[in-house]
Amino acid sequence: MEIISTHVLVIGSGPGGYVAAIRAGQLGLDTVIVEADRCGGTCLIRGCIPSKALIHGASRFEEISAHAVKDGEDGKLGISIKSDIELDLAKMMQWKDSVVDKLSHGVSGLLKKNSVRRIEGWAQFKNAKSCTVETKDGVVTINAEHVILANGSIATELPFLPYSNNVISSTEALQLTEVPEHLLIIGAGYIGLEMGIAYRKLGAKVTFIEGLDKILPIYDKEMTRPVAQWLKKNAVEIIFNAMAQSVTDGDNGVELTYLDADKNKQTISANKLLVTVGRKPNTQGWGLENMCIDMDGNFIKVNERCQTSMSNVWAIGDLVGEPMLAHKASAQGELVAENISGLNRAFDPVAIPAVCFTEPEIVSVGLTPADAKELGIDTIVEKFPFAAIGKALAMEAGTDGGFVRFTARADNHLILGIQAVGAHVAELSNQFALALEMGCVLEDIANTIHVHPTLGEATMEAAMASLGHAIHI
Repeated sequence: MEIISTHVLVIGSGPGGYVAAIRAGQLGLDTVIVEADRCGGTCLIRGCIPSKALIHGASRFEEISAHAVKDGEDGKLGISIKSDIELDLAKMMQWKDSVVDKLSHGVSGLLKKNSVRRIEGWAQFKNAKSCTVETKDGVVTINAEHVILANGSIATELPFLPYSNNVISSTEALQLTEVPEHLLIIGAGYIGLEMGIAYRKLGAKVTFIEGLDKILPIYDKEMTRPVAQWLKKNAVEIIFNAMAQSVTDGDNGVELTYLDADKNKQTISANKLLVTVGRKPNTQGWGLENMCIDMDGNFIKVNERCQTSMSNVWAIGDLVGEPMLAHKASAQGELVAENISGLNRAFDPVAIPAVCFTEPEIVSVGLTPADAKELGIDTIVEKFPFAAIGKALAMEAGTDGGFVRFTARADNHLILGIQAVGAHVAELSNQFALALEMGCVLEDIANTIHVHPTLGEATMEAAMASLGHAIHI
């Protein structure tokens, strides 16, 4: 049995863990990272990156299909494709996997470059500072002065809808080699909608079973309206106020039993059933119960420095609560490594941006108008449509109902929140976050010269509209 003693032990090489390990290595700390899977974690291997690759591939297929000659009419933009258009989903998945492989290998290289030792296997803790790892070469015991827990999260499985060949999670949805004729999705949150829209673009019939009366419940209806319009235009059915009850899985697909809005029992058949009802922290099966760490519900309890109740044990990312976002985990990982090195940093962001890669995309940073109202803040709320932005129209993105919206204090014009919906608005999210982090007022954005023609001009115009003098509307 090999015994390793190290200054810093990181568990998990997702966007929180690998960033923590690399930063610790940069700071000269002797660091070991334990990972049973490939480097990159859920986000890189079976979440953010592969899903965005699939979404990109599906969008390209849809765009190319739009140029096909149909019913005697030519395709859009004067471009016509007169031969049949074919989709090989298996090859698209191979391309998606190549992107994942490249990035995963890149993370491995960065760990090595920064002198981080990687142990491949599953860590099992016997106390707060010591774990054993079963590797292909035998059992390794690791003793550490500091432990960073970055175990991430797992998909929530419903006990009455157990996973099977045809009842799948988002992980399996990213591995299909044939487009299902009919894809049934439980949950119209961001994961379900991202996957459902992608498969609709690839040609599948898509139906959602949603327990609430709206899609994307964390966003207001003004923001989700363009997405709802796309779904309606593309014949995506959403059954609202419906509760799944049970499923029968057969050789040719599934039959789902659910209760409709009137509590009547209904059934619906499909080829695949995708369950997207959220994620939960990965707290089971690695000895957390042996570490004497306080919990906050299902999450590990931490303070503003990401310290747990056990001295020199730290936790980050999905383990410590919402929002379960990769960029939050990365920021916390960097912070913890610096705290271990002797700095004194607190995790206190003004806002953490969230993006939903639907059609069109949605961005939210900071407070919404409803949030501000609930806090009793007197606000200015104004938006500017992409329909009035030249770059949006030039790229066929100005007619989807998208906009940029500001929520600011009425007394001093301090920006409290920025939301946007539209094509490629994810690329505006960092500007939005920076504006809030720097304490910008509306005049700061309105008086900053924005490049023309860009989608970002909508941000300037929305700030100007909030001040009562938008130019292009």
